Amino acid sequence: MAEAILRKMELADVDAVMEVEKASFSKPWTIDIFYQEITDNDHAHYFVIEVDKKIIGYIGAWIIIDEAQITNIAILPEYRGYKLGEKLFGYTLKQAMLMGVARLSLEVRKSNIVAQGLYRKFGLVPGGIRKNYYTDDQEDALVMWVNLK
Repeated sequence: MAEAILRKMELADVDAVMEVEKASFSKPWTIDIFYQEITDNDHAHYFVIEVDKKIIGYIGAWIIIDEAQITNIAILPEYRGYKLGEKLFGYTLKQAMLMGVARLSLEVRKSNIVAQGLYRKFGLVPGGIRKNYYTDDQEDALVMWVNLK
């Protein structure tokens, strides 16, 4: 596999990011949400990962003062298992720390043990449960967080 390139998401990337989104989630965000996040949300920071000039994943975070909340992360199914999600998450943590973030949190499905394992590698620990968090099947979310400073 070619080297992965990590960079800030641009408006021109939205169509490719939508392909990742649709392949990854049963209730994907709409294209309008991504456009709004990039153009209208000063707190939103999105990054993509490319292999062979193809966007194969993305991550989003809201950064408010010194706290970051991961909004979503996804890798195309055929590229999973190559530690590309780990690379993307690590890159985002570094970017957040450069922006002065002291604490980062996210929600993850209680059943998504693979993702929880990834987040634990970066020091995130469980902090609570959000009951019926996911609208597609009412699965609970595990809230995970880490202090970065």
